[in-house]
Amino acid sequence: MPDLAALTATARGLLPASIAVAATDPTQPAPPLWRGEALPKAVDARQREFAAGRQAARVAMAQLGLPQQAIPIAANRAPIWPCGISGSITHSASLCLAAVTAAPHLIGIDLEPATPLDFNLWDTVLLPDERAALMHLPDAARIAKLIFSAKEAAYKAQYPRSQTLFGFEVIHITLGTNNFTARFTQTVPGFAAGYTLTGQYAQTQGHYLTVVTG
Repeated sequence: MPDLAALTATARGLLPASIAVAATDPTQPAPPLWRGEALPKAVDARQREFAAGRQAARVAMAQLGLPQQAIPIAANRAPIWPCGISGSITHSASLCLAAVTAAPHLIGIDLEPATPLDFNLWDTVLLPDERAALMHLPDAARIAKLIFSAKEAAYKAQYPRSQTLFGFEVIHITLGTNNFTARFTQTVPGFAAGYTLTGQYAQTQGHYLTVVTG
C-alpha cells in the first residue's frame, strides 16, 4: 500500500511554498472525470492513472483556495490548465502526484521507479558525456534512471513556454548531491542554448522524485 503522506511530504520539501502538492493512488477505482476530460481508447490501468492525476490536481487546487476545474488533455497529451494556473502531474503504476500554483512558475515533476534504466535506452536518453560519466560507477544504471527522470521533469517545466517537442539530447543533466541542473544544448523558443533550469530530487516510496521550478 503506497504511503501517500510520505510522498506528499517529500514533494513538499522540494517545492516552493507557493506550490501546492497532492498525491493519489492510481490502483484504486478511478474517480469520475469532469466534463471535457477524456482519454479515448486507453486501457483500464492508464484510465485510472489519468483520473487519479486529475483528482490530485483538483485536491492541490483546493489547498490554494482555487475553484476545482476540469483539466482537459491536449493533442500532444499535455494537461490544459485553467487560465492563471500552472501545474504538473506525474504518475507510476502505484503513485500519482500533482503540483499546482497560481504564481507565475515553471513547474515540472516526475516520478520513476528507482530501478535500473534498460541499457538499450542509454543511447537514446543519455548524451555521450553523461554516459561516459556513469560507465565506471557501481550503480550506473540506477543513476541513469535518475537522469532520465530529471530530463522528464525539465521537459515538463519548459514546455508551457516553448510549446516545442524535442528529444532527450536537448537537455544535459548535471547531478549534485540532492539537486541537478538541466542545461539546454540547443535553442528552443523561450530558451537559448546554454540556458539552465535548476531542480531537486529525492528517493521515496521506491521511486525517484525529480522537480524543476523556475
